[in-house]
Amino acid sequence: MTKKKNLSPKYQIWIDARKKFKLSHAHIQMARELGMNPKKFGNLANNHQESWKEPLPDFIESLYFKRFNKKKPENVGSVEQIVKDKKKIRAVQN
Repeated sequence: MTKKKNLSPKYQIWIDARKKFKLSHAHIQMARELGMNPKKFGNLANNHQESWKEPLPDFIESLYFKRFNKKKPENVGSVEQIVKDKKKIRAVQN
């Protein structure tokens, strides 16, 4: 039995989306920076019946390039790492 980490739903939804749609940490970070909603990834994903749709990772990359004129974010980190960093910052501030 696997233990689920005690993360807020705000971050847990991104982790679940990464696993469900087989996205990399970079794709998740790009989607977060674009302000995408992970609950809507199912509508955007190509399920091989809609051949006109771009695969979800490629779609995220193309949107990121259009908005920021960069192929990938500079500092890529996992959602788990972001949560750890925020906890460290809060501990230092208190």
